[in-house]
Amino acid sequence: MPPSPPASPAPPQSPESTRQLRRVALSGLLGTAVEFYDFLVYGTVAALVFGELFFPGADPAVGTIAAFGTFAAGYVARPLGGIVFGHFGDRLGRKSMLLLTMGLMGGASFLIGVLPTYDTVGVWAPVMLITLRVVQGLAIGGEWGGATLMVVEHAGQRRRGLWSSFTQMGAPLGSLLSSAVVTLVVTLPKDEFAAWGWRVPFLLSVVLLGVGLFVRLKVVESPLFAEVKKERKEARLPVVDVLRRPRALLLACCVGIGAFTAQSLLTSYMIAYATGIGYARSQVLTALTVSACVALVVLPCASALSDRIGRRPVVLTGAVASAALAFPVLALVDSGSPGLLILAIALGHGVAQSMMYGPLGALLTEMFGTRVRYTGASLGYQLATLVGAGFSPMIAGSLVAADGGGSTSIALLLCGGATVTALTVGFLRETHRDSLTDAEPGTTPHTPAPKEQMTS
Repeated sequence: MPPSPPASPAPPQSPESTRQLRRVALSGLLGTAVEFYDFLVYGTVAALVFGELFFPGADPAVGTIAAFGTFAAGYVARPLGGIVFGHFGDRLGRKSMLLLTMGLMGGASFLIGVLPTYDTVGVWAPVMLITLRVVQGLAIGGEWGGATLMVVEHAGQRRRGLWSSFTQMGAPLGSLLSSAVVTLVVTLPKDEFAAWGWRVPFLLSVVLLGVGLFVRLKVVESPLFAEVKKERKEARLPVVDVLRRPRALLLACCVGIGAFTAQSLLTSYMIAYATGIGYARSQVLTALTVSACVALVVLPCASALSDRIGRRPVVLTGAVASAALAFPVLALVDSGSPGLLILAIALGHGVAQSMMYGPLGALLTEMFGTRVRYTGASLGYQLATLVGAGFSPMIAGSLVAADGGGSTSIALLLCGGATVTALTVGFLRETHRDSLTDAEPGTTPHTPAPKEQMTS
């Protein structure tokens, strides 16, 4: 495969465009932080108490699986959210959809914090819980794609990966915030935690929501979409255009599966698994905190590296590392040593998973033309989360229970997800030097622009 021609020199940036780019990057960071804060708080609380609060009377293992079933319900709704918000984002604009998705995400999380439990309203408790998870899933389905492409469409050609990493860094930031809050509330006596303590992390999400909405109100529309709007070239049915040439969508889904499999198994599911084999909750949360700190360093470094050498080699390196480390990581977890647990999660999640995840924002954005980019990137990303993360904790819980508590099945799932990503990279074109100037809807732009109009 011949190398892409070098990018043209970028015009100088104006102070106003630089300020706007930073604001857009902060908006993406906060949006993803809200998403992952909600995601990890829900996964943590589901692992600890949702089985007994919303599915009482079941065997503890069955209750945990049922609780993670509600976890999966939110993921099932994500692709639909990607289609709905992607459609209006490609028709009406990115900014308005991002305000709506953030409001729905944070609002649903807050309402989970005030839900009555099974003892109060019976079967309506899990019904309401699942409903709010679906609302969250719909909103999250449109959040990441819009936030990422807003950053990438504002950024210059040479540093798209680095700037898009701010959106990706919202994941470990949300993890740090959720771990800090959950660490505080799990110090409560067990009865108090089950009675009211579990509600606190959900209620505090309103703070992140307020800050995020304040920043987003000051963000201007994507200049690339504004040009499409000005010329009245919006796609009439973006999802139809994307599905008409499904190769880009299929590749976008498959390349993200490894990152999301590792993310779900080594974060939310690991809390249930590690506490089940004897670790204290605080020890597991400490490991997740250290891993998040490592990820905050690795994500921008991997993304910046992808601007220099390409997205494909960086993602491939992360996938190979994730597969190679799967069994050693689980062996370290099974050792019973808190120090080795920290090392395991830091290597498997903080390093290997971050190398796959960091360049993903720029890569998926570059795979679709401006007219369908919100729909294509969102749907590809959310299908990857559904396959890689939505069902992994539930499958892992079932397999571990059937295996008598062994970790082999978890390692095999990690290997499987990483292998899918590694194989998919072989079918991808390198896109880090491509122009974002619109190509045929639903296709990867193939021609590097001799002089891209920079907006940052």
